Order: sequence, then C-alpha cells, then structure tokens
Amino acid sequence: MTENVAATADAALEAALAQTGARDPRDFYRERLRELKRVRPEEYQRAVSYYTETLLPEVAGRRRDALAAWTEYGRRLAEALAPGRTVDIDETGRARPYESWAADRLILHLPADNGARALLVALPRTLSPAQRATYDVLVSGKQRIAAEAELP
Repeated sequence: MTENVAATADAALEAALAQTGARDPRDFYRERLRELKRVRPEEYQRAVSYYTETLLPEVAGRRRDALAAWTEYGRRLAEALAPGRTVDIDETGRARPYESWAADRLILHLPADNGARALLVALPRTLSPAQRATYDVLVSGKQRIAAEAELP
C-alpha cells in the first residue's frame, strides 16, 4: 500500500463523513483492533491485511462507498472477535439482518455467546430514543431505565 492510496482513502472517508454527518467509526475500530491483537493475533493479522489490501484500495479507487466499506470492515472486526450475527436497528428499535450501511441505522454485532455484550459497528448521527435504549442495554449493559421513568 502506498501512502498515496491511504491519503486518498482517508480523504474519501472524510468527505463522506462531512456530506452525511455520520459519525467517524475509526476510533472504536482501533479499539477493536487492539483487543483483537491481544486475544486473537491471527485474526488481527487478517484484519490488517484486509485493511491494506481491500478496504483502502476500494475506498481510494471509489469502487465502493466509503462509509459502506468502513462499516463492512467494522463488521468483519466484530465477527473476528466474537462470531455471531450483525443487525441494524432502525429508528423505531426494530432489528433486521444487516445488509449495508445506512445513515439512520444503529448497527450492532450480536455475539453467538449469549453472555457477551453486543459490539458496536456503526452509529447514526443521532440515536432515536429506541436506538438509545437498545444501545444502553445491549452494548453498555445498563439494566435500568433512568430514575424518572421508574414505576413507584
């Protein structure tokens, strides 16, 4: 991979983020990579190879939408860390099997291990109340609703 490919891919992602107002996923993908390197080094190497050989060239060459390509990378990282299934959560809180990135969707990876928390793949610019509740329970592990909503 040349520095030019990386810079072109980075510029394409920055433009897509500015155009859509989407949240930049790279910070939580970096965190996922660090965890993958620690617990599954062989999967970490596969993820790095995918990044350099597939993700960056696709985005730099505009062969694929930058946000869709990055979301797929995030899904691959989550699957490598904890096999399971990926879903997208619409504004009403309804989950559907993940197909591709959408600006208004919360995308989560649900590990097959029922005791594991969901892994964040992509966030919409603003979470709806239903998406926020889903995130709080499945990703953050919160078990209680805010005190003002509690029953007497």
